[in-house]
Amino acid sequence: MEIKKVVVPVAGWGTRSLPATKNVPKEMLPVYNKPVVQYVVEEAQGAGLTDVVFVTNRNKTIIEDHFDYNLALEDVLKRTNKMDTLKMVHDVAEMVNIISVRQKRQLGLGHAVLCAKAAVGNDPFALMVGDDLMFGMEPGIKQLMAVAHSEHMPVVGVVEVPSDKVSNYGIIRGDEFAPGMYRVRDLVEKPKVSEAPSRLAIVGRYILFPDIFEHLENLSPGHGGEIQLTDAMKELAKSNRLLAVKIRGQRFDTGDWSDYLTANIYFALQDETLRDDLVQRLKELLPYKG
Repeated sequence: MEIKKVVVPVAGWGTRSLPATKNVPKEMLPVYNKPVVQYVVEEAQGAGLTDVVFVTNRNKTIIEDHFDYNLALEDVLKRTNKMDTLKMVHDVAEMVNIISVRQKRQLGLGHAVLCAKAAVGNDPFALMVGDDLMFGMEPGIKQLMAVAHSEHMPVVGVVEVPSDKVSNYGIIRGDEFAPGMYRVRDLVEKPKVSEAPSRLAIVGRYILFPDIFEHLENLSPGHGGEIQLTDAMKELAKSNRLLAVKIRGQRFDTGDWSDYLTANIYFALQDETLRDDLVQRLKELLPYKG
């Protein structure tokens, strides 16, 4: 089983990040020196995925443009002999093959996945939601790919969250059959703390099989008239056809301002030319506790 395509939904409004996203797609907000979406695509590339299917809308063409050549900019960089910067810009345009499909109405994550049906075809595929950035020794999505390949089943990525955060996520109920691997029995969307079946929260990494489209097509619109991917995955769980894997590594939810700002600091600290000055400035900003 070979997985080469990844669906990346980018048609949402990014309301959690307003007013910054009033005229700039949330996926193009910078984290250190790259837009959020580039980290997602780099993770996909690191896992061997070669075709990125952006599910987009008419206001998000800037995302596709980011992964294209910019001949005018490249000409300026050549004339000013900024060859290292030129290579960096050029490399972004050659990372992956970009396929774009339109989600003409924003009717939920499940609907976005359905919009990619023709582009995906009859093969298993990855789904990566750009709000979640994952970093570790092994790309987060690759960890799921390995399990999907060995078990021949769809897989969802999960992380353990504090009890007071479970109401912000979809939470799984599952049986652990190997370290960090679960057979999913049910999924509960944003439960109350007292009703959460676990603290294992679904994050934006999935490996799905083509049968997900049939489940999505048979769903009735739920809250707000949206088609929810969680509802389709509940059907998979009922038939014992869904696994979950606890993703190893660092995670940032870029739709959360605290996580977004922490991600910027995290990556800036990796830059040796910035680290010392940044640490000093942070010390100046933090109140002294003697």
